[in-house]
This record gives sequence, C-alpha cells and structure tokens, in this order.
Amino acid sequence: MTDTPPDRLSNDPSSPFYNEEAMERGVGIRFKGVEKTNVEEYCVSEGWVRVSVGGNVKDRRGNPLTLLLKGPVEPYFRNDGE
Repeated sequence: MTDTPPDRLSNDPSSPFYNEEAMERGVGIRFKGVEKTNVEEYCVSEGWVRVSVGGNVKDRRGNPLTLLLKGPVEPYFRNDGE
C-alpha cells in the first residue's frame, strides 16, 4: 500500500469505497485545518466529508445520521504501516 490515503474512503463495509487495508492502517482526517474524529466518509477530489451527527440518532435504515460538509479535506495515515 502507498503512503497516500485513498481519494475517497468510507468506513461502511457495504460501501463500494470501503478499503479494509486503509481502515486497518488507520486514517485520520483534517477538515478545514481541524482534526475530525466523527468522519464516516470523505472525498478529497470533490472536497467533502460526511460526519455523524452524534448520539444515538439513526436514519430510517438504522444507519447513523450524517451531515455532508464541504471544504478542504486532508487525509493521513495515523500508523506508519509497520
């Protein structure tokens, strides 16, 4: 695996953008210069993150309720892949 995180990544295993190798390695997200820990999905090229609202709020399918936020996205690997 490269030292660059994927352009688009989701933490939902049913998503086509789920990447198990990247998730095991640990991906951190800086959005507008601020570290975010509640990111469900991101896309660097389109400039957005999908963050969970928090708490026990679910959508009608039982998934966590999320908001789409637009701005500069900076993904990085937390672990160095040892």
